[in-house]
Amino acid sequence: MRIVLCYPVEAKHLAQIAAAAPHAEIVNAGQEGVARELLAADIFCGHAKVPVDWPAVVSQRRLQWIQSSAAGLDHCLVPAVVESSITVTSASGVLADQVAEHALALTGALCRDLPTFFRAQQRREFIRRPTRDLHHSTIGIVGLGGVGRRLAEVLTPYRVRILATDWYPVDRPAHVEALWPPERLPELLGQVEILFLCAPLTEHTRGMIGRAELAQLRPGSLLVNVARGPLVVEEALADALESGHLAGAALDVTEVEPLPSSSRLWALPNCLITPHVAGQSARRIDNMTDFFCENLRRYHAGEPLRNLVDKRLGFPIRTPTGN
Repeated sequence: MRIVLCYPVEAKHLAQIAAAAPHAEIVNAGQEGVARELLAADIFCGHAKVPVDWPAVVSQRRLQWIQSSAAGLDHCLVPAVVESSITVTSASGVLADQVAEHALALTGALCRDLPTFFRAQQRREFIRRPTRDLHHSTIGIVGLGGVGRRLAEVLTPYRVRILATDWYPVDRPAHVEALWPPERLPELLGQVEILFLCAPLTEHTRGMIGRAELAQLRPGSLLVNVARGPLVVEEALADALESGHLAGAALDVTEVEPLPSSSRLWALPNCLITPHVAGQSARRIDNMTDFFCENLRRYHAGEPLRNLVDKRLGFPIRTPTGN
């Protein structure tokens, strides 16, 4: 068995994986070698950020399992993989703590108007200005998967009201008032003051927040996107921010990354942008390796894999038991 890796592992992680699969050949391909090494892989763990000829990989009839090292699967769920027998699992939830923490930081910055105060500090201005409360707000979460559920947990001490939508509206946490299917998104938009996007990028979610959806949000609402940039139509978002219909937006992800210097979003004082860093953590690679090794154990034991993906929907299957 040949396991190809493409995430930033260190020697200790390679040793841990080798211990979990003692009879396998472990290939640390990196981004520079992943496209080549995938052609002779039985198992792949990682996230290829370079072009990969996935139809050629599938045609080798060797690759059995893809363990994404990211929650998002748009990097590997191409038609050839979807139509194949290759098993796909995601890293949903592995980075949930970090992404939820970043989302909370962005939200606090918007609510307390920190960008305005940072700019005032640079001008040496000591002027009091109005802020708003996160406490007691009505929150909307689109996508109650690993990140969405963790975000709901960390928001709960703020005594907020939480509404959510998810493709699998099951196992509603006690601190989430309502968990609805995607068809009820318009109902959610009309009630919330802060909207969090935590959904994966799929054919169903691409452009899901456009001009009509932004108009359904209450005037003065905030939007926080820690999922994937193409969920939002950025021209419509810029218009909503410029008009004042939205009080602010915080984006860790954008339609095109890096965000082009010509984007209107850069110049908007009520738009906070971070460069796709929500998942960063000193423990990220340790946690990912732990997760992969547990799934390797399950794979060899013939047990159900964690985060098994419905390849046609583009995200892990969630059942009423939470598995």
